Amino acid sequence: MTELQIVTLPDEGLRKKARPVTKFDAELQTLIDDMIETMRVANGVGLAAPQIGQSRQLAIIESLPKTDDEENEIEDSRDLFVIVNPRIVWESNDVVDGIEGCLSIPGYLGEVERPYSVRVRAQDRHGKPLKFRLKGWTARIFQHEIDHLNGVLFIDKLTARENLWTEEAYYEMQKAKMEEEEEGVEEETAVPEPEKNS
Repeated sequence: MTELQIVTLPDEGLRKKARPVTKFDAELQTLIDDMIETMRVANGVGLAAPQIGQSRQLAIIESLPKTDDEENEIEDSRDLFVIVNPRIVWESNDVVDGIEGCLSIPGYLGEVERPYSVRVRAQDRHGKPLKFRLKGWTARIFQHEIDHLNGVLFIDKLTARENLWTEEAYYEMQKAKMEEEEEGVEEETAVPEPEKNS
């Protein structure tokens, strides 16, 4: 497998709708394997073909790992999805805000509102039809990658313009928030000094 180069903004290919896949040949299989390798090397959870300069309706997604009772990652517990020519056929009215990043916009994170659950139809790597009912984090990543295939980036869907941060600024903000919450807990649990009789 070969690691491919990930294109970043302002590459024009990221803003174009990708072409449908019509040939499920050996060349496509090699491309899919190379995309999986590229996504994993980059520590990503999804990768769409336009991100490696290919105008094809193709994306790779890997779920978060399952964890044991002590929150340790269980080896080989991620689900890998290869979706070809995907489309969202239903989305819930329930929406949730979440923090997203993108391998094609390195160093930035933003808050994006998306439907909590979706249904997706697609084809697998060999052209067979697939149906998915997705919710939560996995539904978010599917939506993010399908957006890529339509020339849409997460920065186009921010909850507000100011809700885009550098990774460094975001983690500093989260750290400050946690420290503030910890201080609040300490104040609540502090035992008041008994009043002295005068």
